[in-house]
Amino acid sequence: MITKMTKYTFLLLSSDTEAFLREIQELGVLDITRSRKPVDATSAQLFREAEALRHEIETVEKCDFSRDERHSAIQGKLDAAEAAYAEKKHWGDLDRAKVKALREAGCQLHFYTLPLKKFNPVWLDEYPIAEIERDEKFIRFVLIDRASEGANNFQAPETPVAVESLEELAGQVASLKEALSARESEMEYRKQDIPTLQQAYARKAQHLQRYLAGSKAEKAADDYISVITGFAPTTEDTRLKAALDSKAIYYVSEPATAADNPPVKLKNNWFARNFETLTGMYGMPVYDEFDPTPILAPFFLLFWSFCMGDAGYGLILIALGILLHKTSFDLLGLKKHWRLVTTLGVGTFVIGLFLGTFFGVNLKEISWIPEGLRKLMLVGKLELGGTAYDITMIAAIAIGIFHICLAMIIKAVGITKRAGFKQAISTWGWVTLVVGGLIVAGLALTHVLNATATKIAIIAVGVLSVLGIFIFNKPGRNPLLNIGSGLWDTYQTATGLLGDVLSYIRLYALGLAGGMLGGAFNQIGTMLLGTNPTWQWLPFIVIVVFGHALNFAMSCLGAFVHPLRLTFVEYFKNSGYEGKGMDYNPLTNEIKIENK
Repeated sequence: MITKMTKYTFLLLSSDTEAFLREIQELGVLDITRSRKPVDATSAQLFREAEALRHEIETVEKCDFSRDERHSAIQGKLDAAEAAYAEKKHWGDLDRAKVKALREAGCQLHFYTLPLKKFNPVWLDEYPIAEIERDEKFIRFVLIDRASEGANNFQAPETPVAVESLEELAGQVASLKEALSARESEMEYRKQDIPTLQQAYARKAQHLQRYLAGSKAEKAADDYISVITGFAPTTEDTRLKAALDSKAIYYVSEPATAADNPPVKLKNNWFARNFETLTGMYGMPVYDEFDPTPILAPFFLLFWSFCMGDAGYGLILIALGILLHKTSFDLLGLKKHWRLVTTLGVGTFVIGLFLGTFFGVNLKEISWIPEGLRKLMLVGKLELGGTAYDITMIAAIAIGIFHICLAMIIKAVGITKRAGFKQAISTWGWVTLVVGGLIVAGLALTHVLNATATKIAIIAVGVLSVLGIFIFNKPGRNPLLNIGSGLWDTYQTATGLLGDVLSYIRLYALGLAGGMLGGAFNQIGTMLLGTNPTWQWLPFIVIVVFGHALNFAMSCLGAFVHPLRLTFVEYFKNSGYEGKGMDYNPLTNEIKIENK
């Protein structure tokens, strides 16, 4: 659900704005409308300085030498010096006096390294070449020419050779290694400065927040008075008003409305709260919109579990969640989401049992599995219209139909709440047709309704749907225009709903593929194991562990992407959710340093 907000409007002297924002920052509950990005040169400079401090903290914390410019510069010089030394060893030291004498005589030295297959022995007769070294692959030689005879026309790239001696290059390498080691020791020692750096970063980030908030203040009376607007949760009214009254700050408070476009703070139970991250990935709801998280949470868990489809993989996820919580281990930044990982693991384990798969093993074929559990497994075929279909596929489509029907109902309720029933008549017409039609069909097939009652129900659903979709879809408009609009809406909705329902088959397909792949790795391992295994246990373990690790990773990827698509595309589209709200972001002194 969405937390109720109170709108605060402050009137204060422009000169008092900075002090006021500092006091608000101490309270840490008021969201001052402000830009989330730098708005001018001053804020851009503050942002760069804060980012530089954050970058330095991250570098020192992790001892990530690749992120340290000074370390990288020394490492680059060291790599170049080592490469020059390695190349120089092939050529040896040159007699500088003789090289100087050659140059004074107008001669130049050119160094070449060529593959043997590209070296033409004829060159030894055509050019003044002195061979230096030859091995199985390369030949190194020096070509001498006279500057007076024009540019060297030998068609091959020259090899750069350092003018320094081997001793000098070795000294450079040793010196750079010492400098690199000293820098690494310095960075390790600087870990004790992390608290100071964090404080500096917090001060800079707080200054930036205040500046951005102040930049949004409306100026009045020739910039002498500032008008600042902010929002805070209604639950904080008592504490916030007491603090404001004690400081003699003039303000006006009133309940926030959708027209004010207040920031949104979600408030859900312990279960749904784990999935608020997924809602934020799409976008926060606007203030008068439904919070989709309570619906998103159980369905995403169900979709994920179907796509994983293996109870054994659920145990791995549970263990991973506990590991993330109890240790400093952090896989892909998931440590702060350990509850979500654990919850997904529990769901995967439970649904995996219903799907009858445990690390690729078909549980229904195991004799010691309780008969009651085997009867609950969605394994086998179901006869429909003379054709047999997998029960899991039927279940996936049924889940999709229910999910879309729920989305349509939520859309109708949402429009009714925001704009009134008249604006929602068309939507209610489609809800009556689709949801009402399915209910009537279900009651008729289960013989709850007899033939006469079924006929009456079908007529009632049809009449109400036609009136809502074709006649009163836009109250007050020409009925002929409404009928044309209804026909176009029928074409779009009918084709769209069919495609949306079929999209849910991916739940069945992904679960089936993961189970079959896990079973395939088990079969390969068993084939290698043979009847009287000895050393065959080692390849068996390698194949099974590697295979299931690969299958687990791919299943996790598919189980994240495809349920997210079903939620963001099929569900959000049919529920009318847009996600254009702003996240609640109060001015606070508690600055979190997030590694990027």
